[in-house]
Amino acid sequence: MVDRVSWVPEGVNVDVPSSARIYDYLLGGGHNFEADRATAEALIKVLPVRGMARLNRAYLRRAVLELADLGVRQFLDLGSGIPTVGNVHEVAHEVAPEAKVVYVDFEPVAITHAELMLAGEPNVTALLADLREPEKVVAQASQHLDFSQPIGLLVVGVLQFIPDSDDPWGVLSRYVESLSSGSYLALSHFTADSMPAAMAAGKEIFAKTAEPITPRTKAQVADMLAGTEIVEPGIVFTPQWRPETPEDVGDEPSKANLYAAVGRKP
Repeated sequence: MVDRVSWVPEGVNVDVPSSARIYDYLLGGGHNFEADRATAEALIKVLPVRGMARLNRAYLRRAVLELADLGVRQFLDLGSGIPTVGNVHEVAHEVAPEAKVVYVDFEPVAITHAELMLAGEPNVTALLADLREPEKVVAQASQHLDFSQPIGLLVVGVLQFIPDSDDPWGVLSRYVESLSSGSYLALSHFTADSMPAAMAAGKEIFAKTAEPITPRTKAQVADMLAGTEIVEPGIVFTPQWRPETPEDVGDEPSKANLYAAVGRKP
């Protein structure tokens, strides 16, 4: 574990597990604490969460590459988490070095580390903000992105942490309204459709963290893409979204336990 003094903001309670730090641990990162690691290990016992995290990250890469190939040169990554291998700007810059990226997260550790890592990157910015406040996020992001031009809105592996009471569907619709024609929404989301008992056990574990989860059905995920035209292959499990090789899909793609989809704003 990295020395806390060098990268943890004041006021962060390291004894309360954080979804961003749990994800960091599952992906092999070092910006996490004992509480995060203990929670991750408990999850590993009931769900294939390491594979879920890896497949979700691989989907993010493919989606960003696809959008960059389609000419998107601006990306707004909501709930971006702690920077690790294969960050959005690194992937986008493989296709378009001039692409602009804005990361948004309300986890102070994620943003502090992002700011350190992004020093010297003129086209990349990290914002400490709550994605549940679209107007505020868009206002801040507008200082770096041109919302009159197409944007790739990325909401990958984060909406399950937004409870129904906060209306994630309404939140997303307000973001989509702010986007120009030709923009894209790429998302992924936890589901209990394939492994209901295991996901129920995982939900109990997450209930003891800073961000409990709400797994959702395929129909509920489809509603999140309102205002966009879903592109092929539709709403599928993460490894099934435009895999580069048959091996990427694997024998049991449903064990990814996250739906993935990309929609284009007409």
